[in-house]
Amino acid sequence: MHNSYNKLISAIKSKKSMLCVGLDSDISKIPAESFSKNINGLFEFNKTIIAQTADICAAYKINFAFYEQYGSDGVDLLKQTLQIIPQDIFTIADAKRGDIGNTSTAYSKSVFQYFMADSITVNPYMGIDSIVPFLEDTDKFIFLLALTSNKGSYDFQRLECDGKPLYLHIIEKSAKEFEVENLGFVIGATHPTELGDIRKLIPNNAVLIPGVGAQGGDVSAVMAANGGGPALINVSRAVIYPDIIDNDFGASVRRAALKYNRLINLTTSTFLKEWG
Repeated sequence: MHNSYNKLISAIKSKKSMLCVGLDSDISKIPAESFSKNINGLFEFNKTIIAQTADICAAYKINFAFYEQYGSDGVDLLKQTLQIIPQDIFTIADAKRGDIGNTSTAYSKSVFQYFMADSITVNPYMGIDSIVPFLEDTDKFIFLLALTSNKGSYDFQRLECDGKPLYLHIIEKSAKEFEVENLGFVIGATHPTELGDIRKLIPNNAVLIPGVGAQGGDVSAVMAANGGGPALINVSRAVIYPDIIDNDFGASVRRAALKYNRLINLTTSTFLKEWG
């Protein structure tokens, strides 16, 4: 198996978890009772979340925009956060990059060589030649946006072309072009019926499933639709901004992560049996 894919599968099996914690960290939202409202406080916020969840989750998804908004200090924070994530946990650069070849090559170097992330989310709108540069290093892994969890997914992704929705064209064409060991897809938790149909086309590709928690995706419906394939169920706000009990932010984060991991694990046995 290719290195990043092997790390992904190993993390799921060793942690007995498909939980991915999204570090969408925002100074305006961190609890002032526990952290200073500045970059240093944001780093302590991330450190606390990682310390409380590293034994529970298989992956962390870091949304680059939440860090880039703070300029060079945010970029430094992004790198520091990636550096403190334990090596056995899979990392996703949620950067949604995608451009003509030489630009995608530059994006790839940034994410994989500077930030040292294991994978990246990629926007496929500009076509196969905009995706290829992210896999010049065949050890790396990409998640292509296919059917996203937001309401706007109905605007373009479902438009019919040659008898099928655009998102299916993306999945089918890219699955023919790239190896399972390098290619995953982003499928929103708000579309469990479609996920079930997609799984018939790509039973072995990893899928990143955002939209559980604050966006209303149902864990049991998602896991039933996913079947036995490898997946990461991303939960961001519901874990990192939990209801704080007894003024203990760390314990409250851990409680939320354990809750979602238990919900996910009710139906992960098929995957663990087939891939274990």
